[in-house]
Amino acid sequence: MKKIWIPVLLWTTCSFFALSQRLQVDKVVAVVGNQIILHSDIEAQVKLMQSQSQGVDLSPDVRCYIFDQLFANALMLTEAEKDSVVVSDMEVQTQLDNRVNTILSYMGMDENKFLEFYSMTPVEMKEFMRDQMKDQLVQQRMQQQVMKSISITPKEVKSFFDRIPKDSLPYFNSEVELSEIVIKPKVNPTEDARARKLARNLLLQIVEDSVDFELLARKYSDDKASAALGGNLGVQPRGTLVPEFEAAAYQLKDGEVSDVVKTQFGYHIIQLINRLGNNINTRHILIRPDITADDREKSYQFLDSVRNLILVDSFSFSKAISTFSEDDQSKTRAGRISNPATGEPYFELGDLEPSVYFAIDGLKEGDITKVIEYDSRTGEKQFRIVKILSRTQPHAANLKDDYSKIRMAALEEKKGRHIMNWINSKISNNYIEIKLKNLSENDGEITKCDAMKKWMSSDSNRP
Repeated sequence: MKKIWIPVLLWTTCSFFALSQRLQVDKVVAVVGNQIILHSDIEAQVKLMQSQSQGVDLSPDVRCYIFDQLFANALMLTEAEKDSVVVSDMEVQTQLDNRVNTILSYMGMDENKFLEFYSMTPVEMKEFMRDQMKDQLVQQRMQQQVMKSISITPKEVKSFFDRIPKDSLPYFNSEVELSEIVIKPKVNPTEDARARKLARNLLLQIVEDSVDFELLARKYSDDKASAALGGNLGVQPRGTLVPEFEAAAYQLKDGEVSDVVKTQFGYHIIQLINRLGNNINTRHILIRPDITADDREKSYQFLDSVRNLILVDSFSFSKAISTFSEDDQSKTRAGRISNPATGEPYFELGDLEPSVYFAIDGLKEGDITKVIEYDSRTGEKQFRIVKILSRTQPHAANLKDDYSKIRMAALEEKKGRHIMNWINSKISNNYIEIKLKNLSENDGEITKCDAMKKWMSSDSNRP
């Protein structure tokens, strides 16, 4: 049996608190199905909540909440095993790589800082967290399976909204819905040739002079995140990387180095570390051609001319999106810009990028900004013009203006009820044992709280 984990809490912080417990004597405080719950599981979650409370005393029933969640997660893992819900080792490895690399990026890719903070290297951290990560992914998949058929009707949305007391309706700040046309500066032939020549030179150093691939990646690669790791991109499933990169990488043998490969990002030299099925572990060196000031000016002037055509009604904004825009993601949404925090096409003004915030200041619904220069998700300079599709005033929530938000809240509530009912229906089918003698003094009253009654009634030690 394995210890369990709470996936809804921050993985990195949980990791830190779990590490602080690892050398201490641990006790099993409960058994749920084929899973055990340890005293350190409880204490790690308590410390996490304390760290997030910003000095405010925790509610007396916080331990009850933690116990209930730990029991529910353990039961879900047990049921997942019964239903043969599995995740592959590669899925686990991919998540570990992504999360550890994210932590490293916050630390400037400094592995010494990582070691100082966590008392282990990134590789050791991945091994330490492997079982917890696997359990988390299994839980997520089981939860998705349980809730996959849950949907909500407009009538249910209205019913949910009508149940909210009028004096408790949330108050929404002013929001805007935006659409964009994006133009990406083009690399000129001279700069493209320079980048290709440098990439060829580095390839020759690797292949003919046996210069270390990782050393050159750290020194020359324009992908700074992977460069700090010797070019390592981690394990990636098929379909994650751009097509040209994947086409070359999947042709390689373990340890083999590709020819120079051109993608939308520039010129790559790829080395396959290993491959397992449809998952590849690679490192690369990226040489990105520079965009010159002249290149940027040409794009600026072109987009400004498109804007002028729209303003004199020679082109509609929607037609200009389909004809000229070069951002594939927003283009598939008729130019609508998606809020990365919510996935919805609505932004509170404070959530906008500064360049857009100042550009739309003073504009009305239907107005179009001047040309804006900004940094793309990949760090490249690009240009956009933005149209204000809608703009609301601060207001109390209502179905007309806020239907998508209210629908999402109603759906989440319905899913929450469904998963609770599912858990309650499975309790009697599983072995439950609470080891009262192993509970700490702080947990002495935990078995009396309402949330734990359903577990106590099924405790195999109870009369």
